[in-house]
This record gives sequence, structure tokens and C-alpha cells, in this order.
Amino acid sequence: MLMIRAIIRPEKTAYVMTELAEAGFPAITKMDVYGRGKQKGIMVGDLYYDEIPKEMLIIFCNDEDKDTLVKIILRTAKTGTGSYGDGRIFVSPIDEAYTISTGKAGL
Repeated sequence: MLMIRAIIRPEKTAYVMTELAEAGFPAITKMDVYGRGKQKGIMVGDLYYDEIPKEMLIIFCNDEDKDTLVKIILRTAKTGTGSYGDGRIFVSPIDEAYTISTGKAGL
């Protein structure tokens, strides 16, 4: 079992979520996040922004679905030019998961 966290541009969120749902992955947690990556923020005129708004999508999946999910996110979250700030995907192992209402283990 894996947890995939994708930090992406806010304007790409709806498109990514739609494509994931159409591919059979409708269960997604979405959070507004702020931060900066390798670009260390951006300068617009005289203003420096070091906390750039992004969205974090969290998806839990079986190991065999990882490649499909990552490919969908890479394809749909990338800007046309593939710019700094398009985001990042993190994949982490999950040892256990439980449904609270039923107490059942697994996804």
C-alpha cells in the first residue's frame, strides 16, 4: 500500500482530479498549502513572494497502481512548457490503513 502526495499548481487541480476519477481513482484528499521549491520564491516587480500557493493531493493506492497514478499526475499537472513550480510527487509506503466506520484493514 502506498501514499502518493502531489504538490501542484492550483489551476491544475480540477483537471488532475477529473482525470484521476475517470481512471478509477476517485478517493482524493485535497489541501491548500504554501511554500517554495528550488526556485526559492518569485520576484514580481519589487515584491518577493517566498510562500507560493499550491494544492496538495493525497491518494492512497495499492502498489500495482502507482505507475498509473504517477503518469496521470505528471501528464495533467505539467504546464505546456514544463516550468519551475509545476510541482512534485512523493511516494511513501503505508504499513496499515483502517476504515473507521467498519474497523476493516486495507483500502
